[in-house]
Amino acid sequence: MVVGVPVEIKENENRVSMTPYAVHTLVNDGHEVLIQDSAGVKSGFSNDEYKKNGARIVGTLDEVYQQSDMIVKVKEPQEAELSKIRESQIVFTYFHFAASKELTDSIVSSKCVAIAYETVQTENKNLPLLVPMSEIAGRLSVHNGAKCLESNQGGRGVLLSGSTGIEPATVTIIGGGIVGSNACKLAAGLGAKVNILDVNVQKLQYLSDVMPPNVTTLFSDSHNIERLLPQTDLLIGAVLIVGSKAPNLVSREMLGKMKKGSVIIDVAVDQGGCVETCKPTTHANPTYFVDDVLHYCVANMPGAVPYTSTMALSNSTIPYIRSIAKHGYKKSIAANKSLQYGLNIHKGDVTHPAVADLFDYDYTPVKEILS
Repeated sequence: MVVGVPVEIKENENRVSMTPYAVHTLVNDGHEVLIQDSAGVKSGFSNDEYKKNGARIVGTLDEVYQQSDMIVKVKEPQEAELSKIRESQIVFTYFHFAASKELTDSIVSSKCVAIAYETVQTENKNLPLLVPMSEIAGRLSVHNGAKCLESNQGGRGVLLSGSTGIEPATVTIIGGGIVGSNACKLAAGLGAKVNILDVNVQKLQYLSDVMPPNVTTLFSDSHNIERLLPQTDLLIGAVLIVGSKAPNLVSREMLGKMKKGSVIIDVAVDQGGCVETCKPTTHANPTYFVDDVLHYCVANMPGAVPYTSTMALSNSTIPYIRSIAKHGYKKSIAANKSLQYGLNIHKGDVTHPAVADLFDYDYTPVKEILS
């Protein structure tokens, strides 16, 4: 199989989908790997490193799409890429369809095979291809939130850790999954007073056991969220419903309860956001104010640390890429139930129930595709 890796053209997206070491593995398996010129440079990988590991460097985006059986990316195809996707071509990437009907419609029209990293799911409900970026995004939410709280960034001038004789900042995290738990770990380690909310009581019990004493676990409901907002300096949205749009848990009206110069980091923005006033921003222009509350809603936060993010992503995706390249997507999906969850759109049919329901498409079960 010919596997193609294009340059990521989303604004300020510095990651690349595959390391030279992953390329080496695929080439040893007998496949050809095309790397678009300079695709890995911003992640710290030169063309020469890819060539030494057996890749063929091609000059343009067109060449990658025209010559590849499978496209492996990081972020969803951008407008300039959509017309290049061929019928029956496999596209393996983060799609986050729930955030964009336009993207969903375009991929349906292309009749490609769209396998989404974020919905690949093991039998025990783990999300192996979402976890590495969620870990990084959770940690970055605290890094960026701490910076945004500085007065020269528009924040209220509060240090997360506080100082001798001065109380620390209060961080409230909605969602106790991978993003939320990593944000909690870092914020607590910096000395902040941390509240973390979730609807899963067993998850709260686990967090209570493993987190330090400056972390309070609370059941996530509108009462607790509203009660915490007036004391919150940094609010982190870390809600995930697999394959579906994030629920709106903080309304515009609720913002009025927050302090002037407090900060919201909505990590769920790539799934529509859990804060009503959230809208996607970029690394170049990451923040905006609504009602004196600073919002940071960058949809590709891990792109700010491309070396770490690329290594983590490539290490996680390469077993699935190898399987698809060796056996084809149908045999791989039939043999690996995790990949069945990842198949979102197949040659014009929507095969993920949440995506079909959200955008009023007919739902086609994966088993019908495999039969």
